[in-house]
Formats: sequence, C-alpha cells, structure tokens
Amino acid sequence: MRIVHVVTLVSDDGAYGGPTSVAVGQLEECAARGHEVTLVSLWRGSRPAPARVGRVPLRSRPARSLLPGRFTGLMHPLLVGDMWRAMGRADVVHLHAGRDLVSLTALAVAALRRKRFVVQTHGMVQPRRRAVVRLFDRVYVPLLRRAAGCLVLTEQERRAVAEVIGADHPPLLTLPNGVRPEPRTGPQHPRRDREVLFLARLHPRKRPAVFVEMAALVHREMPDARFTLHGPDEGALAEVLRLIAAHGLEGVVSYGGALDHAEAVRAYARAAVYVLPSVDEPFGMTLLEALAAGTPVVCTDTCGIAEELSGRGAAVVTDGSPQDMAGAVRDLLADAGKRELIAAAGYRALAEAFSVHTVMNRLEEIYRGRGAAAAPVGHGRGYAPGRALPTPTPTDSRTGMPGPMG
Repeated sequence: MRIVHVVTLVSDDGAYGGPTSVAVGQLEECAARGHEVTLVSLWRGSRPAPARVGRVPLRSRPARSLLPGRFTGLMHPLLVGDMWRAMGRADVVHLHAGRDLVSLTALAVAALRRKRFVVQTHGMVQPRRRAVVRLFDRVYVPLLRRAAGCLVLTEQERRAVAEVIGADHPPLLTLPNGVRPEPRTGPQHPRRDREVLFLARLHPRKRPAVFVEMAALVHREMPDARFTLHGPDEGALAEVLRLIAAHGLEGVVSYGGALDHAEAVRAYARAAVYVLPSVDEPFGMTLLEALAAGTPVVCTDTCGIAEELSGRGAAVVTDGSPQDMAGAVRDLLADAGKRELIAAAGYRALAEAFSVHTVMNRLEEIYRGRGAAAAPVGHGRGYAPGRALPTPTPTDSRTGMPGPMG
C-alpha cells in the first residue's frame, strides 16, 4: 500500500513531541512491512529539512506563523500542493490532527480528494469554550466527522472527542501508541547510576518546576545525585532557572536544551531514572521511550498509562507531589536491583502491550478496511462505544481499501 501520514510539525528540537514520534514510528513499521510511505509536514530547524526522518521520506515546507499560537497558526502555502499530490496517489491517508491550520488543511484536502482517511488526535481535541475555538470548530468539526475512524488513546480521550464532535462522530477506535523494543544486550552508552532525567517540553503542564523541587529534596540525602532537564522551552524555563538558583542547585540540576531524536535516545540510555511529573498526561510516550532504553520510570497517577504500567510493575507511580516523587527516586537510586526489575518489567510491557508491531497489526486491519474504520462515511451515524458497526463497504480490488466517498 501507499501510505501517507500528515503531522503538523517536524523539528530538530522535537517541539511537537508525541504526535511526530508516533507518526514516524508507525511509518517506519509500515516501511519494514513493505509499504511505500511518506510523511507530509512543516519543518522548523536550524538547518534545511532532511529528506528523511529515520527511514521515513519527508515532504516538507518551512514553518511560518500565519496566526497567533505555538502550533495553531503554523503553515506554508505550498504545503497545500504537497498534500494534494501526496494524497492523490495514496491508498491510505492518516492525519495526526490537532486544532491547527495544518490539520484543518489536511482534512479539507482529504475530503476534496474524496479519500477515505483516519484521524488520530493524540489527546489534542478537548472540549474548549473560548470563542475563537468555537469559531474554528465550525469548520474543523464537520471535517472530522467525515473520517472513516478516529483513533483515540484512552477512554478519557474517547469521551472528550465524542463531546467535541457530537452525535455524528465517526467510529472511535482505541489504539495505543507503540515503540519498538530493542534487544536487551545492555546499554550502548555508559549508564550514570546517579543521573535523573526529565525530557519533555518545558511547559507548565509538564511541571518541570516540580522536577526541580523534587531534585532539591533528593539532593539533601543524596548529594552525589545529578538532575538534567532537556526539551524546548514553552514558558517554564525561567521558573526552572529561578528555582535552581533559589535552592542553590547550580551544578546539581542543569538544563541541556532541546534534543533531536537520536540525542534523546542516548540521554534516556545514560540516565539511571526517568521522571515525568506532568499531570493529566493523555498517554506518556516518553515513558515508553525511556523503558525502550532500559531506564526505569517515575510518573504521576494521572498519566494515561500509569495504571497499566503500574499493574505490570513497569513504573513507579506517585501522587505527583515533589515529596512522593523524591521518595520514589531515592528508592530507585539506592537500589540497582529494583531499577533492573522495573526495567525488565518495562521491556515485557513494551513487547506485550505497547509494541509498535502489535499496534500496526491492528492499524493495518483498519487501513485495509477490515476494521471499524471501513464503516460508511457520512452524517447521522451516531455511533457510540459498544454498539455494533455496519457491515464494511465493498473495497477496491486493487488496493483493498474502501471505495471513494460518494
């Protein structure tokens, strides 16, 4: 199959985070299975856009801010033509859709091209009451309703998307994110037994300031522990630096800037513990990436996959307070055996529940029209979780995909 994904932004600092990582991972697995893949996106970086991201061909244009907003207003006029051409020859169109101009344009192009498409919202489509969001949704939501299926991560996201789209929502299909577990042959980079890592956007919701507060508590009892933050600044760096100075943690807690994917993998592999302090995290892709590197993880009980990981012994789940996270980190730093047990459980969790191979088995069924996403496209369907879906429509004999929309 010829498979085209559209994501809003690829950048050299990983600013768009999970959606880009998921898109690339899915497409790499598709390519490994013999499919022809293309990723269409804006590019932002200090160097020209690469021809490939990993093993995935990238078709991109430089990101331009046409409207206010961190990602909402990014666009490039010529990206419309790129989408049109790429989708025109695609058997599968998969849109990683938030509320932004790139996603809106991709939805419109897919509809105009009369393509069946699936959307994946990554927790980005939540009920909002602001007037500007309601105005945007007057165009955005009718296009979302034309999707053959909407991929959601959790039951919480399912409810949120259903509320935004309304009774005419397409089938809401639960699909976890996945990573590719590497053979456990030992870390390729020397692990630092006293290094604790934060690797995420420096945004208030990710709570990097709480990471510093946690570090101050751990440092009192473990003065040799070191703490590193990586990620693009999205409004929280000034508070992080203020807290480092206020607690006298210069040389103990450091900010290393944003990392590209290869650098991030090395950072995970070097750390003794990875900590994600964010609350209401829809999924927590960085937790899986850390586990894939063999690094034990600490998260909060509001993370979307916290219960699953905790039930498998693959994470230490806390109440999110600096005190509780500090206790978890101290225990892990003091006990190499416990770190190894969590890392081993994390590897099993990746292989059994969060493997990109398992995810792609399900996604291929959807792509081929054998899953719920093959339901007829149109209004008035009113699907709800648990209800039987209509019989799939006939498929194109050449592609195995459902025929064009009528």
